[in-house]
Amino acid sequence: MSFFVLRQKCGPIAGVRRFSKIGFIGLGNMGGHMARNILKKGHKLTVFDVNKSAVTGLVEAGAQTASSAADVSRDVDVVISMLPTNQHVLDCYTGDNGILSAVKKNVLLIDSSTIDPSVSQVVSKEAEKREVKFIDGPVSGGVNAAKDGTLTFMVGGTKTNFEAAKPILKAMGSRIVHCGDVGMGQAAKLCNNMLLAITMIGTAEIFNLGQRLGLEASVLNDIVNSSTGRCWSSELYSPIPGLLSNVPSSNNYEGGFSTMLMTKDLGLAQAAATRTQTAIPLGSLAHQIYRILNVHGLSQKDFSIVYQFLKEKN
Repeated sequence: MSFFVLRQKCGPIAGVRRFSKIGFIGLGNMGGHMARNILKKGHKLTVFDVNKSAVTGLVEAGAQTASSAADVSRDVDVVISMLPTNQHVLDCYTGDNGILSAVKKNVLLIDSSTIDPSVSQVVSKEAEKREVKFIDGPVSGGVNAAKDGTLTFMVGGTKTNFEAAKPILKAMGSRIVHCGDVGMGQAAKLCNNMLLAITMIGTAEIFNLGQRLGLEASVLNDIVNSSTGRCWSSELYSPIPGLLSNVPSSNNYEGGFSTMLMTKDLGLAQAAATRTQTAIPLGSLAHQIYRILNVHGLSQKDFSIVYQFLKEKN
């Protein structure tokens, strides 16, 4: 888990509250880039993180440090979090030294983690008790979009809080979508990531099959991406090393969205499907495949490594 504060001076925006101090919690592969983009906008940034190298990098880029999550939250108008799991979010917000233990009234909290919608709703209720505003705003687009500031934010919360958050989110993303009440951003994200896992496995399978049949990967890539099989996994995030230069598969599957986190998201989707009695046969199978990858020691590799795993198992 990582913690850092952003201090932002916002220009006049008609009908939208102006925020002068912003907190941001979470410095992983995604959050680190999001923080840097806010720094690039000229905002002040204060950082606390158990990952010393992540802290050092941002301090060198112009950030300052804070001592804890509670310390981050004492004197800000907005707090943004980007954390790995349900428990990280609960601890960060509702723990003894968490955000809600120190935050002022009327502060806007934006959680961009990918978690169970019910957890977002629990945090929102706790925030309401303290007269604090909360929205969930998970993101899509991957590490490259986080780096380029072109993320899509899927937001759950009141329309008023959504409008208030838009200027802040636009510093990190290019598309900001209101999905409904608190938790609906998470619902949209889980559905999206389940489809992403399914299409990544499908992309890996057809490239393995094509090459076994004698097709060059580059030829099949051109065909798929100009035909009905085209998808994000084939066109912009190829699991085949060398087809695209700016994706994890061409960097030994490092620096992307880990197999462990994809497995976690698929588990959340499975739990939601069980709770709502929804049949998701392909989603369930994708979950099992990614669990197997974790067992084989691939948890820290980018989730596109499913291509190499299937290739070696054939």
